[in-house]
Amino acid sequence: MRLEKCYVCSSTVYPGHGSTFVRNDSKIFRFCRSKCSKNFKMKRNPRKMRWTKAYRKAHGKEMVVDSTFNFEKKRNVPLKYDRDLWANTLLAMKRIAEIKERRERQFIKDRLKQSKETKNQIALAEVERGINLIAAPTLKTKEQLLRVANVSTKKEVETMEE
Repeated sequence: MRLEKCYVCSSTVYPGHGSTFVRNDSKIFRFCRSKCSKNFKMKRNPRKMRWTKAYRKAHGKEMVVDSTFNFEKKRNVPLKYDRDLWANTLLAMKRIAEIKERRERQFIKDRLKQSKETKNQIALAEVERGINLIAAPTLKTKEQLLRVANVSTKKEVETMEE
């Protein structure tokens, strides 16, 4: 049983599911659903459609380079059945899945950390723009205003993190 990949969204196409388009040069395109085939016929680029895996990889939303992806490659060479090899393969599959999950969790943590830093920078910039709204009317100089803003933004950042 061979599981194919959809040409547009890269999801798995199980046997008996989806549709196939064969071009005049005998190149085969498989689609998981009509949404993918219609977008292909409209000549849309999968890297520009936000819901595809190609978009997510191209824009840094998912891991692109990892050694565990080498195990998912299609191999057309049949192997002679060997019980020990089969047992070792099953153990290796479990181990590879664990490693892959751990690396994906770390990748997601790193992405979230970057977004938190940018949110903090945006908040600080907004405070600096509206410093006259925050500061007391008795403070006159810009240095005094910025000192008050730094104290208040630190408190805001602490409350945002909680």
